[in-house]
Amino acid sequence: MSEVNSALWAGRFSEAIADIAHRFSSSIALDGKLWREDIRGSIAHARMLGKTGIIAIEESDQIIAGLEAIAQDIETGAFVFDASMEDVHLAIEKRLTQQIGSVGGKLHTGRSRNDQVALDERLYLKRAIPELTGKVSEVMNSLLAVAEKHIETILPGYTHLQRAQPVLLSHHLLAYVEMFGRDSERLNDCLRRVDRSPLGAAAFAGTSYPISREMTSIELEFASVLANSIDAVSDRDYLIELVSACSIIMMHLSRMAEELVIWSTKEFGYVTMSDAVTTGSSIMPQKKNPDMAELIRGKVGRVYGSLINLLTTMKALPLAYNRDMQEDKQPMFDAIETTGGSLEMMAFLLRETTFHSARMLSEVQNDLLTATEIADYLTRKGVPFREAHGITGSIVAYAVDHNLPLISIPLDVLQSYSLQFKEDIYGYLNPMTSVREKTTVGSTNPDMVRKAIARWNVKLGRMK
Repeated sequence: MSEVNSALWAGRFSEAIADIAHRFSSSIALDGKLWREDIRGSIAHARMLGKTGIIAIEESDQIIAGLEAIAQDIETGAFVFDASMEDVHLAIEKRLTQQIGSVGGKLHTGRSRNDQVALDERLYLKRAIPELTGKVSEVMNSLLAVAEKHIETILPGYTHLQRAQPVLLSHHLLAYVEMFGRDSERLNDCLRRVDRSPLGAAAFAGTSYPISREMTSIELEFASVLANSIDAVSDRDYLIELVSACSIIMMHLSRMAEELVIWSTKEFGYVTMSDAVTTGSSIMPQKKNPDMAELIRGKVGRVYGSLINLLTTMKALPLAYNRDMQEDKQPMFDAIETTGGSLEMMAFLLRETTFHSARMLSEVQNDLLTATEIADYLTRKGVPFREAHGITGSIVAYAVDHNLPLISIPLDVLQSYSLQFKEDIYGYLNPMTSVREKTTVGSTNPDMVRKAIARWNVKLGRMK
């Protein structure tokens, strides 16, 4: 009998599945990555079967020893999955039966591949999510390290990609720290819903064997068991939620990567990336390209695609399990691996980037970014804000027409627009005065920024 003919489910069939159908339906190339989780879940199930008397303790011990030996063989390369195997679950069970005989067939008592695959995925995510959270923290650590060096570095702040007001570089970077902080919260919140065991739901209706779902849940370190056996095997919302969180992380990474790409241009000149994270051109010798930032920016599409893939796969599926759900592995793995790799690269990229304070300050000083300070100055003198706004707009038009920064406009010219202007106006037009005047909580004020950095240092355990 061929490998295909000897499938563990083949008893009801008189013919083997066609080779083309077997190749089309085999998932071993993807779910083989779950072998650790599959063996861990099987060991917990076998131990429970023995302790509840469903199988003999000696048989349970024999199965557990066989599974541990298979794990060792996979680890060392002595056992390699091949294309003839339908999936990781059947491959391991078949190997077990080959090694310990018919007692290996008792492992599947009281369970199905349906609850088995859901278990493997949840165990995998219980390992992968904390790893992702740690990588998010590394990006935050890199951002905070730059912010600490540049607490009083001023750069032009932008809205609509047009220069708006002076802000501190540290404050700008802390905006991303806050975003990634929420990303960590989303991952941890997702983990709470992942941390529920489906094992024991069997195909979808539960089982007539007197198994203990609580016993396997405790051994596998789940917080609880899923309350409904149909729900336990027929939904993948935990994957959709995680890949959604990954998509938001990638969106944040992409925005930051875009800024670094723009800032590295000669037109901006705000940053220089080291040779370790840039490449050259095959034809233009002068080029230094920000490829790593561009790749982070580009890889967001893969993770968005994984999210749409999962949502589309699950759309309109009737309860309970359907084979369509086998297609969840590739988007799950790809989203997690792409997001993790992008986070690692961004943390490294930030460490390999030099921020040019003098260039940023020069761009602030020679522009119109303190125009709001003029309007606020007049408002403090009793001029209604809307009127002050109009006066300031006229002054800005004068500055543009005469190619002057605001701080260089003579006092007599300012007074021609309003007699409220005095010599002290020039202090307010200083960019550092502008940022220090912002005293609301969460503003770009240097003291507020120091407090924010200190708060995040405590949260991330960066205090020395």
